[in-house]
Amino acid sequence: MIVEQVAFEHPASVSLRQAQRDELTIRYGTADSEPGPAPTAADVTAFFVAFDDEGEAIGCGGLRAIDGSHGEIKRMFVRPENRGTGVSTAVLATIEDHARGLGWHRLVLETGDRQPDAMRFYAREGYTPIPAFGHYVGVAASRCYEKSLVAVDPASEVLCEGCE
Repeated sequence: MIVEQVAFEHPASVSLRQAQRDELTIRYGTADSEPGPAPTAADVTAFFVAFDDEGEAIGCGGLRAIDGSHGEIKRMFVRPENRGTGVSTAVLATIEDHARGLGWHRLVLETGDRQPDAMRFYAREGYTPIPAFGHYVGVAASRCYEKSLVAVDPASEVLCEGCE
């Protein structure tokens, strides 16, 4: 497997994003379960596709800038037949590395209450639940998460008397 940055409108990107929308239509019973504005080529900072050894597109994910130091993960998806093989972890690691390279300090994301598999995945990868943000505020089905991309030295947060 290889994860490559591709254009948002690359055929593999379009195919995977459509497969994701099709799956979410089934899970939520509506073709429009996106609480906020759908990502577009104009507002996606980077988009990545995982290809298997035969060159088939098997997973994807993208980044949308929130400001100069924060971004939002968009359109994470792995084809059902490729789940459990490390594709999502590889795509997410690539996204996080790219965000760090942009100087971003934090990533946020939104998933839905009918995606327990996604919630388990993000928790396993170090994302913690946060209150709904942006367009997701007030949306009962939204589940939002964040992860700091800045390493914190726990020893630096220890206070001691007489330390200099």
